[in-house]
Amino acid sequence: MTDKTTTPQVPDDKPRFSLGGSQTFLSSWGERQNPTVRRFIMFGFGALFLLSVVRVVTDSPELTSSGTFGSALRLAVPIMLAGLGGIYAERTGVVNIGLEGMMILGTWFGAWGGFQYGIWWGALIGLIGGAMGGLLHAVATVTFNVDHIVSGVAINLLGLGGMRYLSVISYPPGSGGGATQSPTISGSIPKVDVPFLTGGELFGWQTPDLFGWVESQGWFLVSDIGGLLKGFFGDLSVLIILCVALVPLTWFFLWKTPLGLSIRSVGEKPVASESLGVNVYKMKYIGVVISGALAGLGGAVLVIEFANIYREGQAGGRGFIGLAAMIVGNWRPVGTFAAALLFGFADALQLRSEAAIHALLLFVAIALFLVAARAMSRQFGMLKGYAPAPAPVVPEGAPWTTRYRFLIQAVIVGAIGATVLAWFLISETVPSEFVFFTPHITTLVVMSIASQRLRMPAADGQPYRKGEAM
Repeated sequence: MTDKTTTPQVPDDKPRFSLGGSQTFLSSWGERQNPTVRRFIMFGFGALFLLSVVRVVTDSPELTSSGTFGSALRLAVPIMLAGLGGIYAERTGVVNIGLEGMMILGTWFGAWGGFQYGIWWGALIGLIGGAMGGLLHAVATVTFNVDHIVSGVAINLLGLGGMRYLSVISYPPGSGGGATQSPTISGSIPKVDVPFLTGGELFGWQTPDLFGWVESQGWFLVSDIGGLLKGFFGDLSVLIILCVALVPLTWFFLWKTPLGLSIRSVGEKPVASESLGVNVYKMKYIGVVISGALAGLGGAVLVIEFANIYREGQAGGRGFIGLAAMIVGNWRPVGTFAAALLFGFADALQLRSEAAIHALLLFVAIALFLVAARAMSRQFGMLKGYAPAPAPVVPEGAPWTTRYRFLIQAVIVGAIGATVLAWFLISETVPSEFVFFTPHITTLVVMSIASQRLRMPAADGQPYRKGEAM
């Protein structure tokens, strides 16, 4: 007789998994990545098309210029790194709202290391500083079972107060630094251009700039794509390139390697993973320490790429925005990167052009109308007995709030869109206070209309004790 056993079920994508000696399991999870990537590509192209329309209507070239897209990418990288850090922690079941504090640790240690040993050492030491914050969070939440939110808040407070103390004792009078800032870091990260595409050099010869020429023609959509490509591939520092490369590396590690699959399993079914030979505590420690390291690297990037100096409050809430990017990105690397680019784009616009921010009002209004139209379509499908996913068919006897919830959503979003459109039509500028707060408002808006397909890991935030059923 053959011994048949039932394999545990993972609610994320509902595949079966098994743990053997090689710990190769949950292999089918990676199959879900391609539709996600395609969805974000389609969304990105649609957003670029709409931006092109708005650019032509409002005559705002800064809206899709290579400078704006290049700044968006650089500004998105710290947010992206914090978001990737959140993925590593929460895929192991540990909520990490301490990303902001770990990023603050990265800014201070990155500046200190860069001042003492050089700019590349600054990036590495900033990463280590964030990892120390992650280790502290892991000890509190995994070993001592402290509430994850309480521990995260404590890490944030430690980052604020502890770095002030370290600045006082590390930068005495006459050192060039003080209680709120470090001395200026000397040196810079090398930058690269792609030959023939963005005008890079080849054996000392300055090659043509194809993307720049396409952008300069002012063609509808085509020139906007040229500006996007030039911004993303031109005049990029090596550090930014290495950080962006962490997106596919994170996907490959978490979805294609045995260790990554083990990390994800403990965030879904830790008891089942333990019964099948996974060291749950070890996986949680690995995930949370990597989380802190990536947030710390994001803080070091803020110092090295944007200021060459540490200043108190430099993180500016980017750790929290990174957490929002992770949620909007559905706890996946590609989605997190796309969300970080959106927030970085809003940040770049408010730094480069107030006129472009005013033009962005038209973009937001049209986007909200499209969201309202999609909600109306889903409402129609529910009432007619069919509905494209994720809208379910209305059950018999359901209350009116359930029967017409998409209609309610469409009315609310449409009203907001009409308000934004009216604001655009009756004004010529946007108040400076609003311009400064654009990235944070973008975060709130995107979080409020994020897809209902979002699903956190099943055991995220739940306490775990070895040998105990959850």
